[in-house]
Amino acid sequence: MHKIIEPSKKLFIKQIFVLLTFTLIILIAAYLIDLVVSVVGEDFSVITVFWYVILILLALLWVIAIPLTKMWISNLRYGIRVDRISINKGIWTKIEQNIPFRSVTDFQLHRSIYDRILGIATIKIQTAGQSQSASGYEGILSGLTNFEELHLELREKIKSLFTKGGTVTTPDTTHNDQMLLLMLEELKQIRKNTDK
Repeated sequence: MHKIIEPSKKLFIKQIFVLLTFTLIILIAAYLIDLVVSVVGEDFSVITVFWYVILILLALLWVIAIPLTKMWISNLRYGIRVDRISINKGIWTKIEQNIPFRSVTDFQLHRSIYDRILGIATIKIQTAGQSQSASGYEGILSGLTNFEELHLELREKIKSLFTKGGTVTTPDTTHNDQMLLLMLEELKQIRKNTDK
């Protein structure tokens, strides 16, 4: 079974909301700076130049962010396969990320305020210590409309991996043992290098 999922068009609207929030925060901060400078009694021309710079930077932000966000979302695809989840992403460089179900430990359903307003959600994929991203998640499926059903389906796939016919299956630990030995050797080498 191979299911392809495209993120909802509402994901673009969510990104617009995020950009609006960011713009509003910058404008409030600029206004507060303007108030402080006015109280200090700074020249009016300095305040005018300051506002021109802020408005030009915000305009550039919108001109750059809107097309990039649109291209990013239009190239985003999720594939649910029998043995793995595939995430296809990228604007100029195309990336296919494969996350095997055997390494997944949990799926976190995440809904921000904007997600709840728009009726979408994000499913974050946790793996057993393999994540290299700053978020701590191996993969993120954003802009999902049928999120509750998909979340249950993914959790059932993980559960079925570990239980077959009511008994818990024992995974092959040969590969894990070899990996642990390699990690131990690497840690010994790191310690040796730091002790110098």
